[in-house]
Amino acid sequence: MEQPQDLSPEHIPTLLPILPLFDTTLFPKMVLPLIIMARDSIQLIDEAMSKDRIIGLLVSKTSYDKEMETPGDLYRVGSSALILKMAKADENKAQLLVQGLSRFQVKEFIKGQAYLKAQVTHIREIDQKNKRIEALMANIVGQFTKIIALSPGLPQEMEAMANSIQEPGILADMIASTLNIKIEDKQQVLETADVKKRLNEVTRLVNHQLEILELGNKIQTQVKGDMDKRQREYYLREQLKAIKEELGEKDEDSVEVDEYRAKIDESNMPEEASKEAERELKRLSRMHPSSSEYTVASTYLDWLTAIPWNQSTSDNLDTKKARKVLDRDHYGLGKAKKRIIEYLAVRKLKPDSKGPILCFAGPPGTGKTSLGRSIANALGRKFIRISLGGVRDEAEIRGHRRTYVGALPGRIIQGIRRAGSNNPVFMLDEIDKVGSDFRGDPSAALLEVLDPEQNFSFSDHYLDVAFDLSKVMFITTANMLDTVPPALRDRMEVLELLGYTEDEKVKIATRYLIPRQRNAHGLKASQIRFNKTALNHIISGYTREAGLRNMEREIAAICRGVATKIAEKEVKKVRINIKSVRQYLGPLRFTRQISERTLTPGVVMGLAWTPTGGALLFIEATAMKGKKGLTLTGQLGDVMKESATAALSFIRANADTLGIDENFFDTHDIHIHVPAGATPKDGPSAGVTMMTALVSLLTAKTVAQDLAMTGEITLRGHVLPVGGVKEKMLAAHRAGIKTVIIPKWNEKDLEDIPEKVKSEINFHFVDYMTDVLKIALKIHIKGK
Repeated sequence: MEQPQDLSPEHIPTLLPILPLFDTTLFPKMVLPLIIMARDSIQLIDEAMSKDRIIGLLVSKTSYDKEMETPGDLYRVGSSALILKMAKADENKAQLLVQGLSRFQVKEFIKGQAYLKAQVTHIREIDQKNKRIEALMANIVGQFTKIIALSPGLPQEMEAMANSIQEPGILADMIASTLNIKIEDKQQVLETADVKKRLNEVTRLVNHQLEILELGNKIQTQVKGDMDKRQREYYLREQLKAIKEELGEKDEDSVEVDEYRAKIDESNMPEEASKEAERELKRLSRMHPSSSEYTVASTYLDWLTAIPWNQSTSDNLDTKKARKVLDRDHYGLGKAKKRIIEYLAVRKLKPDSKGPILCFAGPPGTGKTSLGRSIANALGRKFIRISLGGVRDEAEIRGHRRTYVGALPGRIIQGIRRAGSNNPVFMLDEIDKVGSDFRGDPSAALLEVLDPEQNFSFSDHYLDVAFDLSKVMFITTANMLDTVPPALRDRMEVLELLGYTEDEKVKIATRYLIPRQRNAHGLKASQIRFNKTALNHIISGYTREAGLRNMEREIAAICRGVATKIAEKEVKKVRINIKSVRQYLGPLRFTRQISERTLTPGVVMGLAWTPTGGALLFIEATAMKGKKGLTLTGQLGDVMKESATAALSFIRANADTLGIDENFFDTHDIHIHVPAGATPKDGPSAGVTMMTALVSLLTAKTVAQDLAMTGEITLRGHVLPVGGVKEKMLAAHRAGIKTVIIPKWNEKDLEDIPEKVKSEINFHFVDYMTDVLKIALKIHIKGK
């Protein structure tokens, strides 16, 4: 049959056989190849080829693999098409090439044959052109040109084709058919009869497609650039490696790895540490130097290879020489020196003995820290000191784990590395001032460090391998042991360094303090001299301490004054006596008012313990008209208040025996005051002093002017032992006390007190409060 000459919409039949399309659509004037495999569709094609070869194409709403059940599964707008070519491979397969003619709208579907037919209305496209449409056409062509450039699958000839199309509707249809968009979007364009609206819709689709292609191209370019950069670096590194091999040079990375391997071999570290070092070295060899992990691994290896795993210093086991060094550096401190000599003697007999864990406890300024340095000199060992005051983080002791940025070992391992040996004298200063918070408890971490049964395998969180601390001689210092946890205190051998007597201070000042301050201020021995009376005057009138720090400050002040006069050429040399001491230091800061203060009944001198040493404590009692009231002032703690109440109860219960009017308490109030009211006070040791002060008041008798006492009391009249006896006795000696009353049970505590103190103080040891009153007030006790 011959092809119709006129294919305009008005000459196309309105009754068309309908061929369903799956996943594709056909626009007017466009050409589309099709493959037909359904039997009814092949019959439709055969009949169309025998007539006018015009068919209707409608897009199915279902996919090809689902059978179309009703005409409702088809869109209502489609394209009429002319079959240009048809070829059959067999009876059940046909290949078509069709060209779109025009749009149509289905009026109704007609059934009754093997295939579907429809009565349609052809949509005639009105050719319209204005500036708006021309602008839309130009924009679409420009964007489509960019899509062609970004789409390797689209031929470049399509750009020329798009530029050659002058009809806006055909241009929109051609570009819509070319875009890689959803079938629903193409159907939307097909159903849009208005050319202007169709151009707007196609513009939207073109812009969306262009955005996707540009983003994909950007991603591809970036990935390709990264790959090219890595490949280029790889090739350059390989070329550099080959060049260095030709020149006989080694790669820097391999040189560093070789250096670490040599350090590991030389360090002679234990097997566990060696395995960890080799494992980390293998990781390092596989890393690029610019990697952040490379720095972490190399820092870890630096620490592992720098620690003295088996480097030790030789001990000076000559006990006589060690004793000479200790005596040269410090005066007194016989108990501590004896313990060090004993350790050396044991080391001489048993070289593999473990280091002791010593704790020097005592008031500030008694030479605890400097004694540790002297011990290191005597033993011939390195000395390391760390201060634990205010340390609250457990990581300060054990180190941080390597997962943290900037992680480092703890201060124990850092100190061992600085020492360069595994057996230094390691001083942990101010162990009584360790704190704790949410970051952990450092004192708990110290339990392992200071336990000889555990520290042979101390594990630092950073190293994560065991290190032997058993050869280290640990020395800790503390001003008071009350704040040290019991478990930690149990691991240490406590050596108490008491305060010094006045004579000892004079000798220490003469041997150590004056020469040191003289040199510090540029003075010669001939330019300044101190006589003994001047030193005694400084000690008694300008300092009141167990140690020597304030005394050294006063000596430094005198040296500065003398240096000023010599520099100004006022004098050539100065001899320091009592008069010149007042000239340089000003008026006395402390005066002895013992005799004046104890002349009144009701005033008794007690002895107290403080963290800085012993001190005198005056107890004052007075009575006034009232009704059995007891007033306590002077910032007294609960225990001290209870001691005052117990003392008053004892006196009232034994008033007749003590010769006191029993009716006195019914008409009077008692007031007990402890001076230095700004200082908090507590403890039971002032019990005998309060009781004596009350009896002194009620009997109108005064105590001896040079008598002091300490002891706890009970309601039954017993005197119980107290603590801090050594410090209290030294304080009494400094104050010029000649008689001291102490509990009988504390007699054993006087063994460590200097002989000079024992010889100059008359001690009375008592078991009962009546004994105290007989000695202090010389009163007669009825029935005794």
